[in-house]
Amino acid sequence: MSAMTFNQTELSKYNGQDGQPAYVAVDGVVYDVTGVAAWAGGKHHGNLAGQELTTVIDTKSPHGRKVLNNLTVVGQYVAD
Repeated sequence: MSAMTFNQTELSKYNGQDGQPAYVAVDGVVYDVTGVAAWAGGKHHGNLAGQELTTVIDTKSPHGRKVLNNLTVVGQYVAD
């Protein structure tokens, strides 16, 4: 399977609600956070799945980008 490309409209569909997977984008890469307990229901510390979160993870996250290493990459993010 080739990597998928997401813009913000497409990414927003993967919000972890109503049975949808939960995806987030950081620095142009889309990660699957569906199975991560901290992202249950598509929410994590006020952040919502289906969003581009580079600024949030770089400026507000206590763990930073190191947690991304444990996630599955599902595609690339391209701004609208």
